[in-house]
Amino acid sequence: MDLKSIKSPSFLRNLSIKELELLSDEIRKFLIENLSKTGGHIGPNLGVVELTIALHKMFNSPKDKIIWDVGHQSYVHKILTGRGKDFDTLRKYKGLSGFPKRSESVHDVWETGHSSTSLSAAMGMAIARDLKGEKHYIIPVIGDGALTGGMALEALNHIGHEKKNIIVILNDNEMSIAPNVGAVHNILGRLRTAGKYNWAKDEIESLLKRIPAVGGIVASKAERLKDSFKYLFVPGMFFEELGFTYLGPIDGHSYEDLFDTIKYAKKTSGPVLLHVVTKKGKGYYPAENDKVGTWHGTGPYKIETGDFIKPVDSPPAWSKFVSETVRELARTDERIVAITPAMTVGSKLEGFQVEFPDRVIDVGIAEQHATTLAAGLATQNMKPYLTIYSTFLQRAYDQIVHDICRQNLNVFIGIDRAGLVGADGDTHQGVFDIAFLRNLPNMVLMMPRDENEAKHMVYTAFNYENGPIGMRFPRGNGLGVTIDQDFKEIPIGSWEILKEGTDYAIITFGTTIPMALEAAKTLEKYGYQVMVVNARFIKPLDERLLSTIMGKNIPIISVEEGILQGGFGSSLLEFANDHGYTSQITRLGIPDEFIDHGGVNELLNEIGLTTDHIVQTIIKLSQKMKKRA
Repeated sequence: MDLKSIKSPSFLRNLSIKELELLSDEIRKFLIENLSKTGGHIGPNLGVVELTIALHKMFNSPKDKIIWDVGHQSYVHKILTGRGKDFDTLRKYKGLSGFPKRSESVHDVWETGHSSTSLSAAMGMAIARDLKGEKHYIIPVIGDGALTGGMALEALNHIGHEKKNIIVILNDNEMSIAPNVGAVHNILGRLRTAGKYNWAKDEIESLLKRIPAVGGIVASKAERLKDSFKYLFVPGMFFEELGFTYLGPIDGHSYEDLFDTIKYAKKTSGPVLLHVVTKKGKGYYPAENDKVGTWHGTGPYKIETGDFIKPVDSPPAWSKFVSETVRELARTDERIVAITPAMTVGSKLEGFQVEFPDRVIDVGIAEQHATTLAAGLATQNMKPYLTIYSTFLQRAYDQIVHDICRQNLNVFIGIDRAGLVGADGDTHQGVFDIAFLRNLPNMVLMMPRDENEAKHMVYTAFNYENGPIGMRFPRGNGLGVTIDQDFKEIPIGSWEILKEGTDYAIITFGTTIPMALEAAKTLEKYGYQVMVVNARFIKPLDERLLSTIMGKNIPIISVEEGILQGGFGSSLLEFANDHGYTSQITRLGIPDEFIDHGGVNELLNEIGLTTDHIVQTIIKLSQKMKKRA
């Protein structure tokens, strides 16, 4: 079958199981070949091929609402809903999104990139369906890792209480991005080994109903027998006690099991949880045998060997450099503890975990818990390092405000993937953290221009004892600069002048410093002497240096790879207003919109954040000022 010619999933209804198995093989081959070129979330998608096909065969999308949690596993869904022809553009600029996207297809009924949202969305859709008197199925698909998220547990509680007709598919592959942890994971482990439960409860009820009535005592005992039967055959009865009819566990790669159980679920009144056990990476040896999460999401790779295609002799990844620096300091300070919400691999903590297994705390997909846990550690004179992606830090905002900043606790937050991340798109762009952190009392926020400055910032953070401190660092590899042998503290709030100048001042930090320096060099050809300032502390500002610059009335261009509204440039405007300065301040950064997926350089060019844009901004400012004169 030509997968690129598929227009809708309706063709599946006429296929036999044998034909569906052949289709499964074709889809896996298609994914392996295409993702070897574009990269993407290969492990999750290879694991849900049969499950996705079964859902589209047994339900009528988009009338029936199939809701993908996180969205890492939606590629098969995209192929079956007519987007196979676009797979060579996957995660590329202006191409196919790597996550569900409502603008792409009517079959994408929910957009997501963060975990644990599907059940709440399903409940909202179920309430709307019932209020409008409509009749259709609502089927959220959530992984065992995402089920540990607090939001998912809140939704389970509500769904079970309201008894809404929702069929929850629990895709259990024993992993999220990395191996799962926690009590819920252990419950699922016991369920996996307990054997099928499916229809046994109904069969015992039917048997009891055939016993001649002998009065209330026997009836009462029969009910107790039925309840005892449940507890005997289903360890913990976790989901049943929450109000769900639990079905499973079943083999998620067996069409017979999937079809039989889905049929039964469709006939069942009230909320149903169908426990499907799948194999992440199924059908491709390197991904199928991955035990640590390396094949959850990848860049391009060689199909024959599974080797990743990476630049030769490239500098270490920012995540690895920062984590290894923390590890180095942990050797001489037993109070340093690293905390991660299911991102041990993504945050490159593997080496730290091997050396200090008791001092790496993986809480699972639970950013809020991780943040307050760090606060608790800090109250006991420990030195917690909370390493968390910028996009996921958004989920823990209340805990940062209420538990860390309000109590002025010494928590070091490593804000990974800060700035544009590229191919993962608008759900993952780390562009909001400056705006939502710099307004918090007690918070210090910094960003290094290179690895050497990062080394000293990590040291500074662990020696800072006056409250929380966050360090932003980008996705990708460092610059490969020479690293100082010794550590040194950087004075909090201090900036540095990288290039002197009297005509204009570019004030920036982190990833945008190279483009600022290059712009200043280019502008010399036009006769402009441009100062470049490394504003390595985003908060607090270097008020002394800033007063000197503004006191000379030098026009300022702020450059930031963050949202402009409430961002770093806004803090310069506030400072000027509060102190009566009249310097011309022009802000360059992320506009008031969500930035879609694509190459980082393509996105920077689109939003006007490049060397050339800085040069043209200053030239146009000069022309305007000459006209006014």
